[in-house]
Amino acid sequence: MNNAKLKGKLIVIVAPSGTGKSTMIKRLKEDFPTLVESVSYTTRPIRPGEIHGSSYFFISRDEFLERKDSQEFLEWAEVHGNFYGTSKIFVENCLDDGKHLLFDLDVQGTDSMKKYFGDVANAIFISPPSVEELEKRLRNRGTENTQVINLRLLNAQKELERKNDFDFLIFNDDIEMAYKRLFEITHQILHE
Repeated sequence: MNNAKLKGKLIVIVAPSGTGKSTMIKRLKEDFPTLVESVSYTTRPIRPGEIHGSSYFFISRDEFLERKDSQEFLEWAEVHGNFYGTSKIFVENCLDDGKHLLFDLDVQGTDSMKKYFGDVANAIFISPPSVEELEKRLRNRGTENTQVINLRLLNAQKELERKNDFDFLIFNDDIEMAYKRLFEITHQILHE
């Protein structure tokens, strides 16, 4: 893709589950209303409070695999036994229109975005203060069983090994300070 013609910017938030990224993304969207959050496709079950087409596009495994085979996804990954993918056409159209996109991706998805868009994709890694604190946060959420939490912790340890591989690194040991840093980075990216 010819990145020189793109008018919009890409901000990719990458972080293990339980690091506070959802809370910070929600605040970021309120503070930067021009940011358009990319809505991914997923095969995972819908959770209470989520809305199809707004939180995710919830589709069957078969439909996901058909879309993947048709090269409709810019990036896709299997995470915790479920598939996630980003629509190539949606992203390209938004960027061509000068819209600034916000992504919530895992390490694999972020790698794909960086490979496809290069420096147009600004990747911000949010790290928990420790794996122990992350485990406490995941257990306190009460949204997953022990097996899923253990899988998320295993994946988080692998993701944390990559924390220095991205454009920006934020440690979330204090949500207000971490958000302040995220706000500053986002402002810088959007006003370059």
